[in-house]
Order: sequence, then structure tokens, then C-alpha cells
Amino acid sequence: MAEYKVPRSALVIVAHPDDAEFTMAGTVATWSSAGCAVHYCLCTDGNAGSHEPGMTRERLAEIRRREQRAACDRLGVASVTFLGHDDGQLVADLALRRELVEIIRAIRPEAVIAQDPTRLFISEGYINHPDHRAAGQAALDAVAPACEMPLLWPELGAPHRVRWVYVWGHAQPNVWVDTSVAMETKVAALREHVSQLGDHDPGPMMREWGQQSAAMAGEGFEGRYAEAFLRVTINQEAS
Repeated sequence: MAEYKVPRSALVIVAHPDDAEFTMAGTVATWSSAGCAVHYCLCTDGNAGSHEPGMTRERLAEIRRREQRAACDRLGVASVTFLGHDDGQLVADLALRRELVEIIRAIRPEAVIAQDPTRLFISEGYINHPDHRAAGQAALDAVAPACEMPLLWPELGAPHRVRWVYVWGHAQPNVWVDTSVAMETKVAALREHVSQLGDHDPGPMMREWGQQSAAMAGEGFEGRYAEAFLRVTINQEAS
């Protein structure tokens, strides 16, 4: 199990509102409490994620942006950016990569957190959403090497080299973040996504997942709950 230190700043890149709260929000809350400036970038508004009769894409986008901002307030997130792409139609193309490069160069995070784009079958009962995979792929492509290349899109700002990428959902994680203190904050943030959860209480599932991750960490990990990542160190020379 690799050692890690809390980064000074981090950028979370995900596809939909609630993606981060289901997955890495315990880490977000833990790092934020430790002084890390955590920023969010949402590639879509989740504007197709409803079966409610009479719902429109425009109204749903407004609802989900409001819910995401409320969740971010719970977690201590410094800023949230909505790219506004349509739910279910996200593609990891050059246009999306360019958008993410601009955001990375503006925020200049020490760490980027993204989902694993290679995971298609998460379990026997779940096929990973194509938007999740597209957002993860575009995030990795923007980090390595696009955002650090001075001759690539110089109009988007000065190049920036991210130090670490934390990939959630990888089959072979090497870092476990102790989220024991942050678990209830994570659950509270997830509950803000009422349009998706309704009256469902996500607490038991989140605690079960957290316990499973902690058990995977192995000997020497003392936390009750954890979130697991593959950490890739891109910039070995950073101070």
C-alpha cells in the first residue's frame, strides 16, 4: 500500500452530478478538511436522468446543477464548473479534451481525480455508463500530456503539469484514503441529489462500500472506511 500526502489542490472530473458523491466524495471531504482546495468539473448536467412524466431536459439540468452545488457545499468544494454537455451523449473527443485542458490550466491542480475509463463491467449487475468512461478518458488525455504542452492550444493559458492522477474504480488500486471521519458528510452530500435518490437512504450502501474498500487495504490500514485509487505520479520532481 503506497503512502500519500494530501495535495494542496485537486480537480475532480466526472460525467454527471452525483458521480463524485457516489464514488470519491469521502476523499473530497477528507482532503478539503485538511486544507486542500478541491474543485469540481462536471462534463454533463445529467439532463436525461429522469423518468418523471412531463420532465424536460432544461428543467432537469437546472435541478441537477442546484443539487450538485448543494452537495459541493456539504463537502467544502471550492468551485464547480459545468461544461453543459448532454447526458448520454458524451464523447472523449478533441473538443472535450480542449475544454478540460483550459480548466486544468486555469485551476492548476496538484492532483486530478477521475474515474477509470477502462472498466466496462463493474459487476455482474452493472455495465459502466459510457459517459463515465468518456469523462475518464478525456480527463486522462487532458492531463497527459495535453495540459503541459506549451505549443498545444497556447491560447488556453500557461501549460501546467499535474503531479498526481487518482483513478477511482481501477481493479488494482495502490492508495487507500481513510474516509472514516468523512463518511457521514459523504452520505449527506449524496442525499442532496433528491432527483435521483427520491426517499432512498444511500447510507447503508455507502458504508458497506467503504468497509469493503478498507478491508481491501490490507494490514496496517486502521480506518473503518476507505476509498481506493490507482495513483499515477506524473511529476516526480514537484516539491
